[in-house]
Amino acid sequence: MPHNPKPAQKRYRSKNPFKTFGRLFGIIFKKHGGIFVLAILCILIASVGSVYPSIMIRDLIDVIDNVVKHLAEPVEIVTLILKSVAVFGVAIASMLIYNQLMVIVSQSVLRDIRNEMFFKMQSLPIRYFDTHYFGDTMSHYTNDTDTLELLISQSVPQIINSATTIITCLIIMFVFSWQLTLVVLATVVGMFFVIRIIGGRSARFFTEQQHAIASVNGYVEEMISGQKVVKVFCHEEKNEEGFNVVNDDWCYKATSANRLANIFMPIMGNLAYVQYAIVAVVGGIMAATGHLMTNGASDASGFALVVAFLTLSRAFTMPINNVSQQFNAIVMALAGAERIFELIDEKPEADDGYVTLVKAIVNEDGTFTESDDKKAVWVWKHPHGDGTLTYTELKGRVDLLDVDFSYDGVKQVLKNINIYVEPGQKVALIGKTGAGKTTISNLINRFYDIDDGKIRYDNININKIKKAALRKSLGVVLQDVNLFTGTVMDNIRYGNPDATDEEVKAAARLAHADDFIERLPQGYDTVLTGDGANLSQGQRQLISIARVAVADPPVMILDEATSSIDTRTEALVQKGMDNLMKGRTVFVIAHRLSTIRNSDCIMVMNDGMIIERGNHEQLMAKKGVYYSLNAK
Repeated sequence: MPHNPKPAQKRYRSKNPFKTFGRLFGIIFKKHGGIFVLAILCILIASVGSVYPSIMIRDLIDVIDNVVKHLAEPVEIVTLILKSVAVFGVAIASMLIYNQLMVIVSQSVLRDIRNEMFFKMQSLPIRYFDTHYFGDTMSHYTNDTDTLELLISQSVPQIINSATTIITCLIIMFVFSWQLTLVVLATVVGMFFVIRIIGGRSARFFTEQQHAIASVNGYVEEMISGQKVVKVFCHEEKNEEGFNVVNDDWCYKATSANRLANIFMPIMGNLAYVQYAIVAVVGGIMAATGHLMTNGASDASGFALVVAFLTLSRAFTMPINNVSQQFNAIVMALAGAERIFELIDEKPEADDGYVTLVKAIVNEDGTFTESDDKKAVWVWKHPHGDGTLTYTELKGRVDLLDVDFSYDGVKQVLKNINIYVEPGQKVALIGKTGAGKTTISNLINRFYDIDDGKIRYDNININKIKKAALRKSLGVVLQDVNLFTGTVMDNIRYGNPDATDEEVKAAARLAHADDFIERLPQGYDTVLTGDGANLSQGQRQLISIARVAVADPPVMILDEATSSIDTRTEALVQKGMDNLMKGRTVFVIAHRLSTIRNSDCIMVMNDGMIIERGNHEQLMAKKGVYYSLNAK
């Protein structure tokens, strides 16, 4: 299939480059200001030293002329050379120092930015990850930070060096000859005109290139994570076509940006030669006619000044060329910085709760005293506006009262949901995909907040409970298992970092995971990588169940927890789950009706509403939707 080499894509422009630049430098100065200032000082010394050859050439020509005419001693030539060597030595040392310092600054700033991005990412709501591509988020840590590294370590020193050199050269040129200085400035105007025309268009494409890279990363990430699905449905060719589209877009924007950037050097270089020729001709005429000679100067002074001025003009225009070359790198870095700051500026997950979860012992009079005693129980610590505190034992009662919810504020996903769950009850939610079952578990966890109604936990509005405390009291087993790089022991202990090795193994035995874990090469010390790729789906799910078991939560949510487990394994897991669910409030979301028949209450959902409720016998007697599902 032919692909459009110039796909119609949204054009991205830097929203506020000066604000972004200022914010970036604020980060640099906040933590690394001392090193950065020292680096700038070294840059200034190096740049001033780079201008010295122009002055030396004039002085050297004059001294040689005077020595030839026996107006000066030869030792003056040696003195001048030694002086030049000293100046060059200081300039070279300063250059080496500032390069090393800028490496330290750039890497330290990137470390701080990556930390800030990661810390912010941890605080973002689930909604953010549901609405952003993983690859796009990952590109903040890779491509965007790479452009920032080039900006801080190379572009910024180059700009400071160039600016200092330009100012120094300009001052010296005015001192030498204001007439020739005006000639140089006239040619520089032409250079800036070229920079504005070519640089502006190139900058736009470099900015768009950053977003194109993120799109490619996102697409590749999706394809890697979904390779099994791709192969099952023989979707390779279709995916190649899709990749060609985003890859062509990247190619087009990168080609456009670099094509324009690559003509910078030839154009600017030729303009510099034109300027050199103009200065040489004008300066030669002025020197020949005596307009560059000062009172009492030798005949050679005028021509020495022209030679020095030619060197100065080159030193003056070379930084302009260098800055023009850095222009695109700066634009790319600012585009990357804007994307990074957009992530950092994302609103964290709101949490206005003030009820916390603490351990307390029950006194003889029924009151509670906070304690770390092993016999202590979990209680809700509820501060009130009058300064008093009340403690409510965590029992696991959950009530949803007239709950309405929509993800986008338009289409209602849940409509007038009422659920009353007593402590220790097992409630099952069934229904076709999209009926709203998983949404209810998301609302109980407060991954999303309801639009209307109330959710009460032990008769406390969950909006008043700190999210960390709320989620600590809930154990969730999802259909999609996530295992982390580390040992099996570490992955189970993820549910309770304070759990002992024996408690971890007890949880694994409860989940019937102990048997296969002991058969692994290193048992519980076996290292899992690649999301547990060396385990079967059932084994991964058993570890996930053990992870919840070790957390010992009073309320459990099982969202299709056994859907990926074979029938034999399910029978084993079900026994462990039955033990685990004793005395706990349990929400079970399942398609397999065999796993929910012993539930205290079964709710059939359709189109965001509960259309039937009751236990297995009651619903079968009604001969409604639940009956028809069992009859299939």
